[in-house]
Amino acid sequence: MAKCPLCGKPLDWGELIEQMLNIDNAEEITRDREKFMEAIEGFAFKCPHCGEEFYGKYLPREEAEKVFELLNEFKGSIDWENRKVRLRLNSLLALDKMLENWDKKVKREVP
Repeated sequence: MAKCPLCGKPLDWGELIEQMLNIDNAEEITRDREKFMEAIEGFAFKCPHCGEEFYGKYLPREEAEKVFELLNEFKGSIDWENRKVRLRLNSLLALDKMLENWDKKVKREVP
């Protein structure tokens, strides 16, 4: 899971994405994978724990790509009027990782 590169505390992807929702063309950016990844990497996020800012390029790229998929997979995942993420992204990421690990384990056991 994503952690603050400065204090090391776990970060909530929903809160991170909400910080980005105020940028120009945020709606368009969340629909285009390349633009989304560029925006994440260049955005200065603020850690809710230590208050320090850091660039998104220090977040796990694989998780950021999965967040993009989740935001686009679920209709209404973002409340654009109130600039809020409706999904529990960290929970969905954890579930996805568990299922991946389960698949790997099952594939190893099946002859």
